Amino acid sequence: MSCDFISLACPSVQDLVPYQPGKPAEELERELGLIDVIKLASNENPMGPSPRVIDAIKQHLPDISLYPDGGGYRLKKALSEKFSVPVEKLTLGNGSNDVIDLIGRAYLNVGDEVIYSEFSFVAYSIVAQAVGATAVITPAKDWGHDLDAMLAAISDRTRMIFIANPNNPTGTWVTRAQLNAFLDQVPEHVLVVLDEAYTEYVDQAEFPNGLLLIDAYPNLIVTRTFSKAYGLAGLRVGFAVSNGSVANVLSRVRQPFNVNSLALVAAEAALMDDAYIEQGVALNKQGMALYEKELTALGLSYIPSVGNFITVDFTVDAQPIYQAMLAEGVIVRPIASYTMPQHLRISIGLQEENERCLNVLNRVMNP
Repeated sequence: MSCDFISLACPSVQDLVPYQPGKPAEELERELGLIDVIKLASNENPMGPSPRVIDAIKQHLPDISLYPDGGGYRLKKALSEKFSVPVEKLTLGNGSNDVIDLIGRAYLNVGDEVIYSEFSFVAYSIVAQAVGATAVITPAKDWGHDLDAMLAAISDRTRMIFIANPNNPTGTWVTRAQLNAFLDQVPEHVLVVLDEAYTEYVDQAEFPNGLLLIDAYPNLIVTRTFSKAYGLAGLRVGFAVSNGSVANVLSRVRQPFNVNSLALVAAEAALMDDAYIEQGVALNKQGMALYEKELTALGLSYIPSVGNFITVDFTVDAQPIYQAMLAEGVIVRPIASYTMPQHLRISIGLQEENERCLNVLNRVMNP
């Protein structure tokens, strides 16, 4: 092959590093011949989907030869009723990552600046680089967002700011007062994308609900997902809430039928099962308490988290520890790609999964 097809790609894409997901359990089983592998790497809901979701999917399986509702009428109506937001402010996506990509493609040009924090979700850098925008990465404060530093970084070229609340992979968060004070100072022409992928897990009185801020801040876009607390990571469905004009723009770059028919009915059913969410949140709280207790007993420090994961600091290169845990059939997440090579992120699982992970970690740390 004489043609260099990489050089034919857009300059901004040539140096782009693809997103690296957590290792699938089946892959580890194939590689090492293991059975009974547990995966605590991708912040998935360990309970599996709601029974209501399974029933809804079964009922709609005969319809998969037909295109889905391109407008997502029923899901939008359910979201509108659940969260008290007008339908015209909603944008559906193939996961919240898809919505974030839509926002970038709709509003970012080559040379525009995009502000996001150190140690924040890697999708922001991918979106910015893919369209040729310039990333402005502000230093973290206590592993989380330094909103004052982000304000100070705003320039005439700033077009967009990403804030994950809670933040992945650190589990840190900003308060309602901090967020409001920040939004009050951001110029109206600068879009603020508030990524609330883990909001259902948070039990903090001062934690903000971004959906309640849309009317006060026309430049605010809130993204949420069904991949975490709602247990639909494999179906890929998320949404954004914004002012109607922004939603109108996003609809112009959204691919037709970007949310499949089973995802639409599954998400609608998941929204109706409050008991499932409550059970998942309680399970997560119990698991988090166990990790905090046992990690402390092991002499390991961690970043306090309000999400469904906990990030552990080993003070040395964590890759050998990750590999040793893989050898015992436990998959966690190395985050060297986030410039955190001494840390591993562990998703909260079922009780027996959490106990097994901690037992394996104990053996690895104390051979």
